Amino acid sequence: MRIFVFGSSITSSYWNGAATYYRGIYKSLAALGHEITFAEPDIFSRQQNRDLSEVEYAKVIVYQTPRDIDGLIELAFTAGLVIKHSGVGSDDDLLERRVLDCRSPHTQVAFWDVDAPATLRRVEDDPCDPFRLCIPQYDLVFTYGGGPEVVQRYLGLGARNCHPIYNALDPETHQREPADPTLACDLVFVGNRLPDRERRVEQFFLRAAELAPEKSFILGGEGWGGKSLPANVRWIGHVGTGSHNRINASARMALNINRDSMADVGFSPPTRIFEAAGAGACLVTDKWHGIETFFEAGREILVAENAEEIVALLRGTTVEEARLIGDAMRTRALREHTYGQRADEVEKILCAARVGRYPSALDSAVMQAAERRA
Repeated sequence: MRIFVFGSSITSSYWNGAATYYRGIYKSLAALGHEITFAEPDIFSRQQNRDLSEVEYAKVIVYQTPRDIDGLIELAFTAGLVIKHSGVGSDDDLLERRVLDCRSPHTQVAFWDVDAPATLRRVEDDPCDPFRLCIPQYDLVFTYGGGPEVVQRYLGLGARNCHPIYNALDPETHQREPADPTLACDLVFVGNRLPDRERRVEQFFLRAAELAPEKSFILGGEGWGGKSLPANVRWIGHVGTGSHNRINASARMALNINRDSMADVGFSPPTRIFEAAGAGACLVTDKWHGIETFFEAGREILVAENAEEIVALLRGTTVEEARLIGDAMRTRALREHTYGQRADEVEKILCAARVGRYPSALDSAVMQAAERRA
């Protein structure tokens, strides 16, 4: 099938946390025989900060927005599936309407949400939000995460269906690497400074650094330059995806902190969890609903509810114990959580949709959760 995609960027992870997800999903769909065209706008200096110079599995179109949108819609008419991702970053409301013009007996149109909690909160809070009228018109709705709650909320807004497709591990990209002595630390966190993340970074990461002055901490990501940091925290700026394995391998433990919205909804493991798994890192995560769907707490992943518990884990977990936890997480991810498996899920949904026999959205989410628990 020819698939035409509108997304933020597949070539650059600069201020673009969805890049790893896009790459894993579309590389794996291409491996199944689909022909991928990915259209991304030239905004936010992403093209000047590419960390993927060539995309072998997709044709990438970099466009000027809104000037080029009409021409792109004309190209999309020839595809079997047109996907509009959330958070393209410019003229999203225009694209959400225009891609629906591509619907025909030969072309289905999907909305693929990479930040469902934010999208749903916006639409639910504003009855006049223009996207509210678009939701029932999409043939398919996919989400980056969110589990049964997100599915039910989308159905409540009139979606025909809703299918969570979670983040995953790319075995060809997320791998073990030798540790880099210049990045050695007790705990590393990589994430851009965002309004609904900063408070939790303060609560979990920076507070832990204050409570454990004898430990060393590394903070990666954009936007932290003006932030007051404890003396034992080193900020290293933007971290391209090509450096994630090295950073995860160099820290004694890696930390995941979900944004407020993702933590509240749950069932939304971010890319950094599976990147850490691929590197065999010992990961500590803040607590959120649905963790057990993906990894076993205490054996494959460590869970902390506050900075005090993070410090206790740093002080109470030996190097050997951390290694065993990282190994167990990697084994589980390779067995159950690869992008190849996620693409197989998408393929099944697309095949069923073409004959109008896919399961109900809620049933689909429940079945996926049951399969992972088995």
